[in-house]
Amino acid sequence: MSVSIRVATKSDMPAILALYAQPELDDGKTLSLSEAENLLSKIKSYPNYKIYVAEIEESMVGTFALLIMDNIGHLGAPSGLVEQVAVAPAWQGRDVGKSMMDYARKICREAGCYKIALSSNLKRERTHTFYESLGFKKHGFSFCVDTMEGSNS
Repeated sequence: MSVSIRVATKSDMPAILALYAQPELDDGKTLSLSEAENLLSKIKSYPNYKIYVAEIEESMVGTFALLIMDNIGHLGAPSGLVEQVAVAPAWQGRDVGKSMMDYARKICREAGCYKIALSSNLKRERTHTFYESLGFKKHGFSFCVDTMEGSNS
C-alpha cells in the first residue's frame, strides 16, 4: 500500500468535507460545497498555506492543512503549523496519518522551519498517543477562546 500526497484541488472538496463530517471531528456538520470551494480559493492566495490530500489507489483516505509562517523571532526561522488532520475511519491505524505527518515534516525541513506544531482536542487521547509515537512532544499549554460567544468587555 502506497500513500501519495498532493495539494488539494477544487474537485477534492466533496471528499474532504466527508472526511471532516466524522463524529470525532465536525460530527456530521460541514460547510456547503460552494463555501468550501470559496475558502479553498482564498487559502490558495496565502503564501505557504496549503491543503493536502492523501490517496491510495486514487481514493482519498486523508487530508491535512499546513501553514508555514515567517517569523521575526527565532532569528527569522519559519515555523510550520499543521491543522485539520483527518483520516478516513477505514484507514485509521494503517499508517495514513504517519505518511501525512512525515510529508508535512519533510516540507517543513525543506523550508528551514525550526519547529512544526499542531494541537489536538483534550478528549482525543488516542490521537495524542499517535502524535507522540511520531516524535511530537507536549510543549507548554494551548489556550483558546471561542470568538463566537459573547465578550466579557
